Amino acid sequence: MSTILVIAQKELKSYFVSPIAYALLGIYALICGWFSLIATANFIEMSQMQQGPADLNGYVIAPVIANAGVLSLFLAPMITMRLFAEEKRMGTIELLITSPITDLEIILGKWLGAMGMYCTMLLIKLLCLSFVFIFGNPDYRPLLTAYLGMFLQGGALLSIGMFVSNTTRNQIVAGTVMFGLSLLMWTFDWATTFKSDGWAKVISYLSLTSHFNSFSRGVLDSKDAIYFISVILLGMFLTARSIESLRWRS
Repeated sequence: MSTILVIAQKELKSYFVSPIAYALLGIYALICGWFSLIATANFIEMSQMQQGPADLNGYVIAPVIANAGVLSLFLAPMITMRLFAEEKRMGTIELLITSPITDLEIILGKWLGAMGMYCTMLLIKLLCLSFVFIFGNPDYRPLLTAYLGMFLQGGALLSIGMFVSNTTRNQIVAGTVMFGLSLLMWTFDWATTFKSDGWAKVISYLSLTSHFNSFSRGVLDSKDAIYFISVILLGMFLTARSIESLRWRS
């Protein structure tokens, strides 16, 4: 366990010794602040139309969380693109895979380091929503459920991105491929808009959107949690197989 934490700490620190972390956090804070401003303006307008306070959860928290889920599609590839690609570019991947640590420790350490960066971004979003609890009295439980969904969705994206990063030594290629995959997974549910066949329903079930939307509305469904956990495990499994392939070639 200590080895995993050491790797995770090293990965997390590596973000903050370069402009990557500050650029990501700055962009995330700016966009989340804009989302919060628009949602608050819409809440005020609806309250005036209804001549009474509108639903804070429905008009502020849910839309901001849903938009943040889309934003993760852009930022997750930027977090994961360097995890293994940078090791290959610098020629340290051989040292890493021949060191006296297991593949599982490497994978979990790097994934936790990336999750640390992602969770830092989630804290910024929480700061953007803190004014809702300071000046209002919304139900906190839908927000906790939504944050669980964002955590699971982020974990799934980072796990797949980690595998993609291990397939190339070019960070730009890794980020581009991962963005394409995440965007594809986000739009899988469009298949049922023009087809109702069995294959369309299967593809729709694989969509990130259909599973994240429940969390963003404050609905906790076990099938959605199982989906994200399965994607996390799949990404780690594929990464383990790719590391094993590197061992055979080295």
